[in-house]
Amino acid sequence: MTSTAELNQQRKAVLPNGLGVMCDFFVEKARNAELWTTEGKRYIDFAGGIGVLNTGHLHPKVQKAVAEQLEQFSHTCYQVIPYALYGKVAERIAKAAPVGGNAKTFFVTTGAEAVENAIKIARAKTGRRAVIAFQGAFHGRTNFTLGLTGKVAPYKLNFGPFPGDIYHIPFPNKLHNISEEESLNALNKLLKVDVAPSDVAAIIIEPVQGEGGFNVAPFSFLKELRKLCDEHGITLIFDEVQSGFARTGKLFATEHTGVAPDLITLAKSLAGGFPLSAVVGKAEFMDAPLPGGLGGTYAGNPLALAAADAVMDVIEEEKLNERATVLGDKVKAKFEQLKADIPQIADIRGLGGMVAVEFMNNDQPDADLPKKAQAIALENGLIILTTGMYYNVIRFLFPLTIEDQVFEEAMGILENALRQAAKA
Repeated sequence: MTSTAELNQQRKAVLPNGLGVMCDFFVEKARNAELWTTEGKRYIDFAGGIGVLNTGHLHPKVQKAVAEQLEQFSHTCYQVIPYALYGKVAERIAKAAPVGGNAKTFFVTTGAEAVENAIKIARAKTGRRAVIAFQGAFHGRTNFTLGLTGKVAPYKLNFGPFPGDIYHIPFPNKLHNISEEESLNALNKLLKVDVAPSDVAAIIIEPVQGEGGFNVAPFSFLKELRKLCDEHGITLIFDEVQSGFARTGKLFATEHTGVAPDLITLAKSLAGGFPLSAVVGKAEFMDAPLPGGLGGTYAGNPLALAAADAVMDVIEEEKLNERATVLGDKVKAKFEQLKADIPQIADIRGLGGMVAVEFMNNDQPDADLPKKAQAIALENGLIILTTGMYYNVIRFLFPLTIEDQVFEEAMGILENALRQAAKA
């Protein structure tokens, strides 16, 4: 068997430096929230493929659905030869989408593709060009979605120029002294100084920022955005690539907000580990592009759609929305207890199971403590991720199907890692 050292040597020889890799081991098999390396070491996975595995690694129902589809056919390109499964899953999503009124769904392959197509749809509907996004946002790694992304390092470094007609305003963040009023004032000033409202096709926002640090957008702020978009005929897009499909305790994080956007982008846990993304939105918006204006060779792959159909069944049958809230509350309660001993814990936030903990030291972002804790946890068999503009946030993306005893074991490892890191 090829050793880990040999695999790492191969990786360094044939893969580009730009493909950063966190772990120096290689996975051999995985089930639910656990995985085992090529050398037989077990890890608990609190990264979930960066939010892709809400239903866990190889959920039996997802695995079975994909295997059954693979016996039928794997690809035709839907735009050439359609298949019923595409319409079935599109209908399920459209019926569930909180956009108000009739909705339609369109599938692509990655989150970035979903975002780009949402902007295309908004431009087709409005006949306008400009897009407004938010500081701290992450919308993808293509040239256009990097333009929308509101964080330079490491995503945008050395990759410009980016497309024009993209503007950023501050995302409300109480911990970092950015009020809703300040964000709205920045938006109104932008519309007076840099771009006319009549030239703005869309405002795109994550109801819960992902890479930005799991910052929950204030619902009152989203309502103000809805009001402004209605006033000026601007498309309101909610990017739910990371927050969708039961992560926040609802199928869509949008459902918490009381706001109906025009379009929603989806990916990650939509298909339980298989590449699939979607744009779902109001029918009059989705119908704006001309025939042939939307599509993609691999878009709506049958295997991924079979997985997505099974994922939606699992969310319903196993009550994963409720499960997300239970697990998220446990995380919050644990960190509330730890505050007394670890004063660097500055904020505990999130919706449902989309929870994060931010660390500060002397009112400054503390990236050192979570980095040390991450390394100690990894040594002890737990994989966790950091995030945020300053990398001072630990985020939780465990499978919602995780067994209670595995969850408690992981939380114990993390607590010990944090206590050690705080003393270091």
